[in-house]
Amino acid sequence: MKKSDARQLDHKTREAIRIRAIQRVEAGESPEQVIKSLGYHRSCIYEWLAKYNAGGIEALKTKKITGRPTKFKAEDLCKLYHMIVDKDPLQYKFVFALWTREMIQELIDKEFKVSMSLVSVGRLLKKLGLTPQKPLRKAYQRNEELVTKWRNEDYPKIRAMAKQEKATIYFGDESTIRSDYHSGTTWAPKGKTPVVETTGARFSVNMISAISPKGSLRFKAINGKMNASKFIDFLKSLRHGATNPIYLIVDGHPVHKSSAVKKYVESTDGMLKLFLLPPYSPHLNPDELVWSYLKHHKLGKVKITGPDQLKKKVYSVLRSLQKMPHKLKNFFKEPNLKYASTYVG
Repeated sequence: MKKSDARQLDHKTREAIRIRAIQRVEAGESPEQVIKSLGYHRSCIYEWLAKYNAGGIEALKTKKITGRPTKFKAEDLCKLYHMIVDKDPLQYKFVFALWTREMIQELIDKEFKVSMSLVSVGRLLKKLGLTPQKPLRKAYQRNEELVTKWRNEDYPKIRAMAKQEKATIYFGDESTIRSDYHSGTTWAPKGKTPVVETTGARFSVNMISAISPKGSLRFKAINGKMNASKFIDFLKSLRHGATNPIYLIVDGHPVHKSSAVKKYVESTDGMLKLFLLPPYSPHLNPDELVWSYLKHHKLGKVKITGPDQLKKKVYSVLRSLQKMPHKLKNFFKEPNLKYASTYVG
């Protein structure tokens, strides 16, 4: 985008642009996105933030004001923003992997020789458009090379084989549905936390399911813990009525690699083939979104009264989801799952 030349604008217009830009940052937008949308050079937003940090909205107006000088120059604010956004604390020799105000306070003191209170650090972070957020977790054991190889080499080969054999590809996964899981929020007067009455007992339902890029879902309840015999029962139900081969992709759980399961797969004479995802890579399995939908969007928002009611509700949600192939197909449109979105079978 061509950068705007502010010199061609009158003082009042430039003042309004500065104030509106800072208001957008205060509302939670990224400084970089705000200045990009305005067509200005990226350094401008940090100059404005520095002025605002020193003298508030009045400092953004065209008239010259007096007041306490800012502790940060525009280039310092820009540098601090990218130090926080582009790197994690471990890269600066901190003990923890998550940014806290205390660590950012120490970082500012070390890198910019500026002493700030925790309150001031919090205000500065807000002005930079940064907010405290719950991070997504990634297993440190994950091998990114294997993940890349799976996306670019392994899965394309599986898909090509499936196309040649007219096989249906499924992604499978197990999950435990607990009675004490809840999600979402509800409106209530400030300071008066609402109470939702539920049973104090804890119980769960163990499930296994498989999802196809075509929008097909199969599922089964498991009594007790998963073992080879129960997994084989699910494989048999998955094959029931199938006239073409089935390719099932699962994680590396010991049950999936057991000798009993291998023996059963071999006994199908190619009508069933099992493939394993890279270790610690649930983000590659679209069936994870089935359980996320069930827990976060459905069961987590209802009142659970007993084991039978929980199981009945789980079945109701999954049966309803089976009738919505468009939603199941949409699971494959997630950024990490687009690699598997092309249907085969």
